[in-house]
Amino acid sequence: MLDPNQPLEAEINRLRREMNAVILAHYYQEDDIQDIADFVGDSLDLARKAATTTADAIVFCGVKFMAEGAKILNPTKRVLLPDMNAGCSLEDSCPPAAFAKFKAQHPDHIVVTYINCSAEVKALSDIIVTSTNAEHIIRQIPENQPIIFAPDKFLGSYLMKKTGRDMVLWNGTCIVHERFSEQELVKLKTRHPKAYIIAHPECPEDILKYAHHVGSTSSLLRFTKEHPGSEFIVLTEPGIIHQMRQQSPGSMFYEAPGIVGSACVSCNTCPFMKLNTMEKLYLCMKNKTPELTLAPALMDAARAPLARMLEMSQPK
Repeated sequence: MLDPNQPLEAEINRLRREMNAVILAHYYQEDDIQDIADFVGDSLDLARKAATTTADAIVFCGVKFMAEGAKILNPTKRVLLPDMNAGCSLEDSCPPAAFAKFKAQHPDHIVVTYINCSAEVKALSDIIVTSTNAEHIIRQIPENQPIIFAPDKFLGSYLMKKTGRDMVLWNGTCIVHERFSEQELVKLKTRHPKAYIIAHPECPEDILKYAHHVGSTSSLLRFTKEHPGSEFIVLTEPGIIHQMRQQSPGSMFYEAPGIVGSACVSCNTCPFMKLNTMEKLYLCMKNKTPELTLAPALMDAARAPLARMLEMSQPK
């Protein structure tokens, strides 16, 4: 049982030194986890850090598919996840067996898969992408090469408009981004007419059409930093606002509301990301569990499309 008076930050720092561990945290984590992490970033940033770390252990404060990516890129390192139930609705929307059948129906297509998917789906893919590098990578694929894009249909639709490519889309969505309400967004904009609307491309088209800037979490963060002292309506998981406030002091940030009357308590908060807590972070480091493990053959199969992503992400 954890002593409620336990100085968690000091104990986590001690364990980090003893284990020679690196703590990686996604922008959607709770504020205190972001503050204690060695590195905070989006999926591409975290994949790059995981690929190059010299630490003996990786403690991944995010969701399971992110920790899987770290393990795939570092098969001999210990990878810990504070709560193994921290899944992803987008990953759940693309079961590997069903996706394998879908892929078989389009045998001449190259499979470009968003990183928000299971290790098994990564192993079925040719190239992994993030919202940061997807457009850059798709533009490198020959125009006569047909493409399957999975699992997020809204990100896929956005990329089709940006690149002009006609891709076959898997019908998956993120529970956070699909629940933003156009009606409530317009009301919020009416109350804050000077606010920039910034949105993640996992949002539906009826939301993206209002945005002044569309981009990955790191891109949204950069946009707010480049417009200090402004107002922003943020259409992504609100965990990112912690970093925005730090990097753009003096600005005002408004969480975009979800659909009024829907069943969710807080539609724009990812319930999976918020499963990780400081207490769970401490306990997982103290007890060296839960540890994420994957079969060697699965890691080998999934590593190739991840490596291709890292290679194709480099500026040309």
